[in-house]
Amino acid sequence: QVQLVESGGGLVQAGGSLRLSCAASGRLFSSYGMGWFRQAPGKEREFVAAISWSHGSTYNSDSVKSRFTISRDNAKNTVYLQMNSLKPEDTAVYYCAADRDAITGAIPTTESAEYDYWGQGTQVTVSS
Repeated sequence: QVQLVESGGGLVQAGGSLRLSCAASGRLFSSYGMGWFRQAPGKEREFVAAISWSHGSTYNSDSVKSRFTISRDNAKNTVYLQMNSLKPEDTAVYYCAADRDAITGAIPTTESAEYDYWGQGTQVTVSS
């Protein structure tokens, strides 16, 4: 069993930056894929970025590609999402998720239904 706890959300002005953290308890095996998703009010959950736990292969959605960076610290069992040049449309609850059946080394799936473990979410609000 893996438990995920997000932190680092908050209120920031447009153009600002935030770094989200996702601390995992329990062992993350090399086959795990880690993802960040977000959900704005009245909208469906949206893929943001993903990273292979073993190899660090990453993939970002087009909407955040040049602004957000996903990374991980294996020793700390933590995944990060560095968010720069934030826009009001980035306002959402951000969720961390783990896919226990990802292909080792491959870029994890962008499909939320494939993820097995989820954090409680952290609110990010970007003011204009």
